[in-house]
Amino acid sequence: MLLPKRTLPAIAPIAVALALSGCARDGQLVVDQGVGITAVLSPCPAVGIPDYTGDITTFRSPTSRAFADLDMTASLTNLRSTCDDSGDRVYTEASFDVRARRADVSGARSVTLPYFTTVVQGGSAVVAKRVGEVTLNFADGEERATATGQAGAFVDRSAATLPEDIRERITRRRRPGDPEAALDPLAAPEVRAAIARTRFEMLVGFQLSEDQLAYNATR
Repeated sequence: MLLPKRTLPAIAPIAVALALSGCARDGQLVVDQGVGITAVLSPCPAVGIPDYTGDITTFRSPTSRAFADLDMTASLTNLRSTCDDSGDRVYTEASFDVRARRADVSGARSVTLPYFTTVVQGGSAVVAKRVGEVTLNFADGEERATATGQAGAFVDRSAATLPEDIRERITRRRRPGDPEAALDPLAAPEVRAAIARTRFEMLVGFQLSEDQLAYNATR
């Protein structure tokens, strides 16, 4: 069971550095008895497809990578998501399309492909993973087939929220002459670590074998 991408997960208004704010919708420069970046960030996890996992290629022979032995190619695309952050557990649901093309169009055929849904915290810690399946149905004589898959995950709001002491440390106004006025609070390792822990991603991709992943990375 899943526990509690890409929007940035975090909390109510906090001050972040320009490098983290990225674009205007994430933060704006404020000059008012001190300089800071005020950003409103969402507890909803970012949603995305990891590199090299959005495509799958199968061959008639498991040892062949020749074009003449190509069996089928499929792509995971059109990933879209909705998020309900009204409660203590934030739920994100995603849907996506799988579009496939086969080499041999004779006969009707069904192909089932596995895909994963992974929740990642802080950019690297895997919180949970689930494997699902999506089935493609090729009609006789048809080269292409399309199917739709779904994924979902929960994130505990408390885990996606900065501790009050860290939030106060970041947003505290610093007046001219204040010894801390020239110090960037985000430079503190404990502050950076706390911010990273509030960031969640829900990643969706094909569940590939090592050979399939290597093929995608090198083709």
